[in-house]
Amino acid sequence: MPFAVEFLPVGDSDGDAILVQYGTENNWYLNLTDGGYASIGEKVVEHIHEHYGRDITIHHMVVSHADNDHAAGLIEVFKNFRVGTLWMNRPWLYAHEVINEFHGNWTVDGWIAHVRSKHEYLVELENLARARGMEPQEIFQGAQIGPCTVLAPSRERYIQLIPDLDKTPPPYRSDAAPKSLFETAKAVLERVKETLHIETLEPNPPATSASNETSVVQLAVYENHRALLTADAGPDALAEAARYAQQHGLLVRPDLVQIPHQGSRRNVTPAVLNAWLGEPNGGTPERGHAYVMVGANKPDHPRKKVKNAFIRRGYPVYVGRTGWMRMYWGWQKRGTALTPEPFSYDVEDD
Repeated sequence: MPFAVEFLPVGDSDGDAILVQYGTENNWYLNLTDGGYASIGEKVVEHIHEHYGRDITIHHMVVSHADNDHAAGLIEVFKNFRVGTLWMNRPWLYAHEVINEFHGNWTVDGWIAHVRSKHEYLVELENLARARGMEPQEIFQGAQIGPCTVLAPSRERYIQLIPDLDKTPPPYRSDAAPKSLFETAKAVLERVKETLHIETLEPNPPATSASNETSVVQLAVYENHRALLTADAGPDALAEAARYAQQHGLLVRPDLVQIPHQGSRRNVTPAVLNAWLGEPNGGTPERGHAYVMVGANKPDHPRKKVKNAFIRRGYPVYVGRTGWMRMYWGWQKRGTALTPEPFSYDVEDD
């Protein structure tokens, strides 16, 4: 049966907006994960109107994580369409479980009010849903969203990350010591050489944000087709997702993989790519396809060493900046033909 994944342009900077269509030509379903910044929401609406229709239902709407470059655009989309289920994690729901991390400076009610004030777009989505008699659903490991199984985050790991989110108050524990001047300078000294058999991707890169690590990782499985959607997941989230997938017989090389966080070098490691995609094979035979949507004003993304790492494992990389990208099985072809990115022998060392 037909199945498609569509990546929509996100403007000049960061974010995601991803459609999953599944069903038959005459009876299909639509999932939407993320909607970019608030300024992108109207363009997402226009795209859906043009290619799917005006009087349609978005059966599942997913907020991958609480950053506004992923969540805020969904407000406009929600206002314009029927929505079957809204899935999103709201950190304030777990106040009683994390309040002891904040050394008595906050009451539970005060902490909740503060965190809600920092997530106005999530609060607005929550209010819009409740106005339709709908309560947003939490989205943790094991949830089934149409053809998509949620592989990460687990509820436990999500709650562990809440005290370190940018939009929660600083926790009691001190921050990690800053890197030395030597370590910082060392990272930007020069470009380095790579080949299809020589990889410089760091096994222990600087940590991505706690918010990115809360990103929902979904595996869409429809008949024999698999698409791994990663949002801004970091190495910890992707490793947790791989462990869960292995435990449940789902750790099979995907046909389509989303490169997380616009191809940032902080979000993947050789080990986690090996777990999901297999050991490097010099780029042949081809095992699948890697897609990434990047802001139009971010020419340095995806990072070359990240792009190379996917190519090296048999996943040619397709990058979208101003146009949408669609990978499909069984649907009528639409959109323009895509050209994979070339391998880069000179890569950044920063």
